[in-house]
Amino acid sequence: MTDISTGRGAAPTSGFRREVGPIPLMFISLGSIIGSGWLLGALTAASAAGGASVLSWLLAGVVMVLLALVHAELAAAYPFAGGTARYPKLAFGTLAGFAAGWVGWLQAATLAPIEVEAALSYLDHIWPGLVNADGALTGRGLGIGIALIAVFTIVNILGVQWLAESNRITMLWKTAVPVLTVIVLLAVSFHAGNFTAGGGFAPFGAHGVFAALPLGVIFALQGFEQAVQLGSESRNPQRDLPRAVIGAVLIGTVIYIGLEIAFIGALNPANLLNGWSAPVGKGDFGPYATLATTLGLGWLAIILYIDAFVSPAGTGLVYEGTSARLAYALGHSGQVPRSVAKISKRGVPWVALLLAFVVGIVCFLPFPSWQGFVSLVTSAVVMMYGFAPVTLMALRRSDPDRVRPYRLKGASVISPLAFIAASEIIYWTSWPTVEKLLILIAVGLAIFGLYYLFGNRTRRQPLDARAMLWVLPWFIGLGVISYLGQYGGIGVIPPWVDLIVVAVFALAVFYVGVRLALPPERVAEELMIEEIDTATQQATI
Repeated sequence: MTDISTGRGAAPTSGFRREVGPIPLMFISLGSIIGSGWLLGALTAASAAGGASVLSWLLAGVVMVLLALVHAELAAAYPFAGGTARYPKLAFGTLAGFAAGWVGWLQAATLAPIEVEAALSYLDHIWPGLVNADGALTGRGLGIGIALIAVFTIVNILGVQWLAESNRITMLWKTAVPVLTVIVLLAVSFHAGNFTAGGGFAPFGAHGVFAALPLGVIFALQGFEQAVQLGSESRNPQRDLPRAVIGAVLIGTVIYIGLEIAFIGALNPANLLNGWSAPVGKGDFGPYATLATTLGLGWLAIILYIDAFVSPAGTGLVYEGTSARLAYALGHSGQVPRSVAKISKRGVPWVALLLAFVVGIVCFLPFPSWQGFVSLVTSAVVMMYGFAPVTLMALRRSDPDRVRPYRLKGASVISPLAFIAASEIIYWTSWPTVEKLLILIAVGLAIFGLYYLFGNRTRRQPLDARAMLWVLPWFIGLGVISYLGQYGGIGVIPPWVDLIVVAVFALAVFYVGVRLALPPERVAEELMIEEIDTATQQATI
């Protein structure tokens, strides 16, 4: 049997089947990165930052690479299903682990309905009646949306091999269309003067560059962790997971920067005479298709409308499986009812998939449009990512002897920088969004508290509440700074000073968090629990 305390050998953590190779793993991450964000992100970024929106994509790419490097070491050393929810539990215990898992599950569970809404909103231009004037789904649109979520669920229930193969097919299309769009737009129409039109290269200053990040830029590039969530289903996780997450981020960043350059260059200069409020001319959906039609590229517009269904649908398919694995991780750890972690004979968490199906349908109701989802999901996903840098350094202290097939060089510098970057992005999402996220976190902690008090007492684990001495201050402190700051707040903290305040605050929280990690014996105990559960589940598969 594998020695989990040292990480020697392959350490399966559940009854999942190791069937996914390196290329499908990278495609799963890249398939999440290339979704509705590429269809809509360039327009929202340009409207917020003008020509300097290219810098927004570059900055987002740097941040995501830092976070991907951190996840790469964790994924190789601890190849668990639903890894982003389970790493913090190893390092900080039950309560902090639930907080990380809850935030991760929130963003994953809402991503599939977001992608469906994006697809239907785009297709409404050629098949009217799917969304109303406010961007909300009509009765017809709701019916189609539910049907799509059902298809995603069925494909995932059939097994991870079905998920990987179906994603491989859609990825070829999803990657080819953006690349084709960049090449065609650059060749047919490129106005270099557009990058300095409407008030100069950065008409809204640095504020615009930063504000563009949560308006679709970070949303578009997030998703690299999907390969991490399938850690228990990778053939060779120690080798393949780091390559998958880092490769997906680098490829996605290059594609998105190319798309933004091509988009801005292809705009009609007349539309920018009065600024960037309506760079395409009219409408907030279908910007690339509108450009293609304006330039006489009807064939490209048709391809883009087809892709408006394929790209979001492919991403939604992946996230339906991801949310199920995060829910599985919470159930597997005893933080929610263990029934959520039931594995089928095909090796998939079928109860968690059904839960994801129900949540996906509910999410169609309270949110009015694609834009209504994006900022909230961006703040949630970045907060989920933010746990990883602290967790990495904490586990290096508490589990120093573990074999790390991929060891991040300069982690002592990269990890705090990644945590600062994540905290800054949460701040940039604006106070109204941060406020909503904090409310949802409070709801999750309340649910956990009720289950802990009244749930199965025989499986009750120590709370390890000491670790929350960095988690809660991080949550609450970001909320206070956001309220007092320049992005949707009351503006008490001056510009640039606010960014310094966030950075200093985040750095302090980071080092406090690392010092509050569980002692080595408790980490070894958590890993032993994983080993026992593995043996038990393998005996039943």
